[in-house]
Amino acid sequence: MSYPPPSGGWHDPSAPGPQSTPPADPTLAMGSPIPSQPTSADPYAPANPYAGMPGQPTADPYAMGGYPPPAYPGYGYPPAAARTNTMAIVALVLSLVGIASCITAPVGAILGHVARKQIRETGEQGEGMAKAAIIVGWILTGLLALLIAFYVVIIVIAFANGETSSSGY
Repeated sequence: MSYPPPSGGWHDPSAPGPQSTPPADPTLAMGSPIPSQPTSADPYAPANPYAGMPGQPTADPYAMGGYPPPAYPGYGYPPAAARTNTMAIVALVLSLVGIASCITAPVGAILGHVARKQIRETGEQGEGMAKAAIIVGWILTGLLALLIAFYVVIIVIAFANGETSSSGY
């Protein structure tokens, strides 16, 4: 069974029958190369036999126009900001308010521990605030305990000295 030759003059190398080489460059067959026709770097690119004739364009009509090179892709959207744990914020505020009130410092320290546990479970932000609330809260609680102990000692010393002295009544 014989197959018809494919269009374009090229023969299928896997097809049975005599094999031939591709046709020669038509611009060289007419004598000398046409100076207005640039030679292609691709040996398999089809040559334009009408190039250089009067009324014919000298440039390749299928060539790409003056498009700019592709731009770099953008950076995209910033990642969604993770929420800060509210309890960590409250713990830090209560620990810092404990400087003036002395009562909220231990509450802030305890809430800081609870906030760190929540942050580990949920993956929220605020680990540093919770840790700061714990440190500040326990330091202020310790200073408050020392101050209370100091007052108790002063009162005990005052009562001890007051009983040994006689009062004028």
